Parts: sequence; C-alpha cells; structure tokens
Amino acid sequence: MNSEISYVHPSADSPWGTYLSQVDRVVPYLGGLARWAETLKRPKRALIVDVPIEMDDGTVAHFEGYRVQHNMSRGPGKGGVRFHPQVTLEEVMALSAWMTVKTAAVNLPFGGAKGGIRLDPKKLSQNELEKVTRRYTSEIGIIIGPNTDIPAPDVNTNAQIMAWMMDTYSMNVGGTATGVVTGKPLHLGGSLGRVKATGRGVFVTGREAARRLGLDLRGARIAVQGFGNVGSVAAELFAEAGARIVAVQDHTGTIFNGDGLDLAALIPVAREDGLAGFNGGKVIDTEAFWDVPCDILIPAALEGQITAERALKTQAKLVLEGANGPTVPAADDILAERGVLVVPDVICNAGGVTVSYFEWVQDFSSFFWDEDEINVRLDRIMMNALNQIWDTADRHKITLRTATFAVACERILMARQERGLYP
Repeated sequence: MNSEISYVHPSADSPWGTYLSQVDRVVPYLGGLARWAETLKRPKRALIVDVPIEMDDGTVAHFEGYRVQHNMSRGPGKGGVRFHPQVTLEEVMALSAWMTVKTAAVNLPFGGAKGGIRLDPKKLSQNELEKVTRRYTSEIGIIIGPNTDIPAPDVNTNAQIMAWMMDTYSMNVGGTATGVVTGKPLHLGGSLGRVKATGRGVFVTGREAARRLGLDLRGARIAVQGFGNVGSVAAELFAEAGARIVAVQDHTGTIFNGDGLDLAALIPVAREDGLAGFNGGKVIDTEAFWDVPCDILIPAALEGQITAERALKTQAKLVLEGANGPTVPAADDILAERGVLVVPDVICNAGGVTVSYFEWVQDFSSFFWDEDEINVRLDRIMMNALNQIWDTADRHKITLRTATFAVACERILMARQERGLYP
C-alpha cells in the first residue's frame, strides 16, 4: 500500500476520511457489535498493479491500477471499475467501503470492492483502451472471480469494457465465465434494466422521500449535477412524474432554465457537444449551480462535491445522492441543521448494484427475466430497504445516513462475529 495512505489519519474531507467519519458516527448504535467496528476501518485487501501497454505509435506506456476488497464477510466482493485521471488508492479504498455498506443496506449477499486505473480514456484510442482493459484484468485476475469478486462499470467504463474483462478472464481460466463481471452486453449474459438501474433507484427513493416530506413532484424544481448514465436517467424519470429539471451541470458546463429544460432535446446535445452547446437554457457559472432555486438537488457526479460552503447555499429541501460520497461530513451537519433531508448514496444509488445482483443470479442459472420483472423486483427491494432505514432513523432520531450505516453495519459485523476469526 502507498506509504502516504493512512488508515488512521487521512484528511477529514478526503473520500477515506469521509467514510471513517461516517463509521465513527454509527458506532454508538451498534451495541455489542461495536467491538468489531475496527473491521470496518481496514480494507481486507488492496492490490496495486502496473498496467503496461504498447500504444498505437509504438511507445510503451505504464498506467497504475487498483483493486481493493474492503469486506467480504457477507459474500463475494462487488464493485465497479473506473477509468479516470484522478483515481487514487485512497479513493478506491473509500469507494470499496461504501460498496460494503451499500450491499448490506439493501441486504444483497455481497461484500464491497472497487477498482480503477489512473488514466484519461479520452486520450486513448479504442485499440489502446482494449489493451489497457485486458492487461489490467489479467493483473487483477488473481483476486477476482464469479465467487470471489465481481467488477462492474463505473465512471468512464461501460458494457464494452466489461465484455473485454469477461473475455480476458475467461481466456485465462479456460472457459467462459459470464458471472465474473456485471454490466455486460445483453448477448454476453447482461441483464435488461441494468443501464437505467442506478438512475431508477435514485428516482424510486426520491419519490418516497418526497412523499414523506409532503413535496409534490408535479412542478417540483430539480437541479442535477452530473449528466451521465445516473443523472440523465433520474432526470428523465422525475420529468415523467411531472417535475421540472431547472439546472444541469457536468464537466462541459452548467445550464439553467427556471421553466424547465427540454430533456428530449438536451440529452442528445449533451452527449455529442456538451451542455454549453444547448440553446434551451442559460449558461451560468459553475458555482452558481449550487444556489439555483430548486426543491430537489441530485449530485450524480463525483465524490466531495457538496462542501460546507455549498451546503449553506443550496435552496433544496431534499438531496438525493446519485454519486458516491458527494457530501463531506461538515456539509452533512449543515444540511441537517438547516432541515434539508439527505437520502444517502449507500441507499439512494443502490439500484445499480441491485440489478447487478440480478444479472449475476441470471448468469448462474442461465435463465433471464424480462425488464418489467427486473423493475418490479428492483422497486420492491429499494422500497423495503428504505422503509426499514427510515424506521431506524425515526426510532433513534438520527439522520438517514447514520440510520443506513446502522442497519448495514449491524449486518456486516453480525456476519463477521458469527463467522469468527480464522485461523
């Protein structure tokens, strides 16, 4: 593990520091299981790999890759792989830990894992992307597998990347192993409903939260940060329910329209030319996004976006965390003091891993469900999990985030305690 990474003393607002703070807040609600709490603060395994490839121009480039397995007490590791120029070991550690909590929160038989390669995929050709994916898969192949650790898409990765990963692993083990990854193309064992699952989960939990707050979705104003697979799908579903998407921000810019943005026109433009190329809204400053008049804020980009300063600015009554770790602890406290309800990432965006679980199950049985059945099962699991978490929050008079961690960490540590220590 890199020498600069500390389990104990990371910076407070770093991803790992944020996660550790969240664990500390839940310890008082764990009862006798608190003696095992240190388990949650230490990843089980962290693998750093060198990923060398020959580039199209004949030069040899080296990229640094990671796969972290945080906890596997409840089942195989589960978590995505991201390709991003700012990927670090500490970030992947935190993301793997949040996956542990997330899978337990919705009671899936998985542990938490995460992976990443530090690179900018926009600077690589398709041929180079395939090479780096296959080499990375070969390097981490010693710890992944259908019954040990199952990667999935994340930031800047997709079904094609998963197909290359599945094929590489399969070639190395000498037989087709569709269950080694999820988020694959449909004809390679992928599941219907997987592409929209995370955004759908944000909508389902947001709809229930709005109902409990007495907030009518018809006419509700929504601001969305991050307009990729999660943000755009959630925006579409909320718009179908009658809400107005008044602001959207991504790495290409920020646009605002108080009357509501035309998503049917916006989405194709955003994909091809970026948000600044859309004529149906006003381009505004990046920081201005955080205090636009809105009822619901959906951070669906990267972690650490809602800082204390931004938490003081937002006019939203409800925050739906489509991204992982978008709110730093100090901002969490400010939002709670201001009466802003936050539906935390570890339940709000768990739709993706839930349908990944469905895909994994379908791969093992070679029996596939239609999309309506997928969505019915997804909605039921998400609602049951959210209702249990809400009851816990009401009973202890704590935030939904602390309640989610309380429910999840109890399940994780109960498994740890009942399994015991070996040897």
